[in-house]
Amino acid sequence: MAQAFAITVNGERHEVEADADMPLLYLLADELGLKGPRFGCGLAQCGACSVLVNGREVRSCVYPAASTAGAEVVTAEGIAAADGSPHPLQQELIAAQAPQCGFCYGGMMVKAAELLAANPDPSREEIIAHMDGHLCRCGTYPRLLVAIERAAGRMRADA
Repeated sequence: MAQAFAITVNGERHEVEADADMPLLYLLADELGLKGPRFGCGLAQCGACSVLVNGREVRSCVYPAASTAGAEVVTAEGIAAADGSPHPLQQELIAAQAPQCGFCYGGMMVKAAELLAANPDPSREEIIAHMDGHLCRCGTYPRLLVAIERAAGRMRADA
């Protein structure tokens, strides 16, 4: 049975309706038209569908949409600044040419943003540990690490 609720996605409030067992990914992609979270495995094992719910990463392919009632959801589209300028992480991912096919990078971006919000000066080991469980079939992990390290440095310099 569908239930109506309010959800804030990337700073915009939406009144939505979803069945209790509908995955958040379907609501974001099918109802709201967002492209950042992607269906990868459907088992919460690859991270392509990752989004932030109240600042914490969730795998939206298995996370019930109804559980986000009243929550703040951020997708890859929403990590940019309020004025639309790219987040330092987005800029550094591009500069490092980290995304190859780009399929996994919506989830990678929000997971890295979660880390940098909690730890503005992560070591390489902390980055690796935090990003564990996010799979990239193209194998661009070394460029991803460089981009996260550079974004952290830029964010500290800007603070």
